[in-house]
Amino acid sequence: MNKKVGLLLSGCGKLDGSEIHESVVTILALDRAGVEIVYMAPDIEFTVANHLTCEDTNERRSTLIESCRISRCEIENIENIKTSDIDALILPGGFGAAKNLCNFADKDADAVVHPYVEQLILKMNEHSKPIGAICIAPVVIAKILGQKNIKLTIGNDITTASAIEDMGCTHVDCAVDNIVTDHANKIVTTPAYMLGPSIKDIAMGIEKLVGKILSMT
Repeated sequence: MNKKVGLLLSGCGKLDGSEIHESVVTILALDRAGVEIVYMAPDIEFTVANHLTCEDTNERRSTLIESCRISRCEIENIENIKTSDIDALILPGGFGAAKNLCNFADKDADAVVHPYVEQLILKMNEHSKPIGAICIAPVVIAKILGQKNIKLTIGNDITTASAIEDMGCTHVDCAVDNIVTDHANKIVTTPAYMLGPSIKDIAMGIEKLVGKILSMT
């Protein structure tokens, strides 16, 4: 039976959703490994950013619908996903991870995580199923599992690393082409576009993350 890996999306676009390059590189690595991908997102509305001017607009869109742009129209509401449905879970980065999956973008270490996102990640951890987080997405994991003093990375950004440690985790500086693995909790993280600079650079770390996640299933 093929392994099933959940891909938790948060919209479409680096400023207000899932980072497209990070998502597609992850999808490609999973597909090359012969993995069945279970696309998911929370069903909420979010404020939209103009990706040309980098300014907020007055528009609101659905995270679930926008995530379908990346998943090619195949997606599940995270509310309907059970731990038994997947063998592992990966969260691409993009500002949506810090804005739609939780409110870290506004609250830093005092962030609150979307309840169905929190529920799934807690259950995955309880069942010793691996979780990968890319770019800024490790802040979601830090908020939920911080009491376990998990090792994580977002690269070397001092402010974000400090917030991660305020949530109870240990931040480890990491290059874009590498990963940080918390073996005890089966958590794997990589900096991706927190460092960049290009898709060829982020791909190296993401491919290592996918390989490590699959080796843990």
